[in-house]
Amino acid sequence: MERDSTPDPMIHAMAHVGGKWKLMILYVIDNGSNRFGAMQREIPKITKQMLSQQLRLLEADGLLKRKIFAEIPPRVEYSLTKRGRALLKVVNAMKTWGEQDLAASEKPEEKSQLAMDL
Repeated sequence: MERDSTPDPMIHAMAHVGGKWKLMILYVIDNGSNRFGAMQREIPKITKQMLSQQLRLLEADGLLKRKIFAEIPPRVEYSLTKRGRALLKVVNAMKTWGEQDLAASEKPEEKSQLAMDL
């Protein structure tokens, strides 16, 4: 039996946004935290090294663009590209699911533990 050589769309998508932090980074940038320090405050569990690495990967994948301002001290801002904005439907659907799932939870301590784990 011949194997289909068509790339799997899910594998393709996960190659670009898989992992713990990428969708969260896109989410916080869309919500106005477009500088490194602001992103780190919005995602307190991410290390500086991991945030830097994930930003580079998202930029290399064409989901983010980085703008460097010629100022002293230097300022860098990140924004979503057209490809990155296209992912917001997925990000917002996940947020909606999370809101509904949290509301349906019978144990309030589960809600706070989940927030602390991220």
